[in-house]
Amino acid sequence: MEAFLISTGVVALGEMGDKTQLLAILLAAKFRRPWPIIAGIFIATLVNHGLAGLVGGGIASLLGPDLLRWVIGVSFLGMAVWMLIPDEIDDTEANKYRFGVFWTTVIAFFLAEMGDKTQIATVALAARYPELLAVVLGTTLGMMLANVPAVFVGDAISKKIPMKLVHGVAGGIFGILGLLTLFNVGNFF
Repeated sequence: MEAFLISTGVVALGEMGDKTQLLAILLAAKFRRPWPIIAGIFIATLVNHGLAGLVGGGIASLLGPDLLRWVIGVSFLGMAVWMLIPDEIDDTEANKYRFGVFWTTVIAFFLAEMGDKTQIATVALAARYPELLAVVLGTTLGMMLANVPAVFVGDAISKKIPMKLVHGVAGGIFGILGLLTLFNVGNFF
């Protein structure tokens, strides 16, 4: 139960303001069809975090704690830079409709989670706790707790907050997390 609860909490909190939460807002504002978006988020997260959990123990044991800290820290810094680059989802409307709302969401969320801090957290949690299923279900629930409300308020938020500002703030947060991780402040991982 500890693995499930910690995994849920870590990912739900870590997902606040994350690019996938922004993606949920953007998809909801564009498509205005919450249920296929929510189903797509669930499937993409379950598959992505399931794969991350499977490799978690192996990666952690191969890299060791110091090298893992550097890999995670550099990944966070990379995400900070990435957040400052405008998302293609804002510009490529034709691709959104080619696959339909559900499959567009599955593909977008699966790819957005690749190398994301919540995916890295899933790898680290799976390395820490032997209960793989509890970790994957917990991280998936954490993603849903953070992203489902974003889907339902996406339209309202996207009308009131400029996406450039959201990207800038998120980039700053990733940069700070990257530096804190690299310098081992707070022992994040």
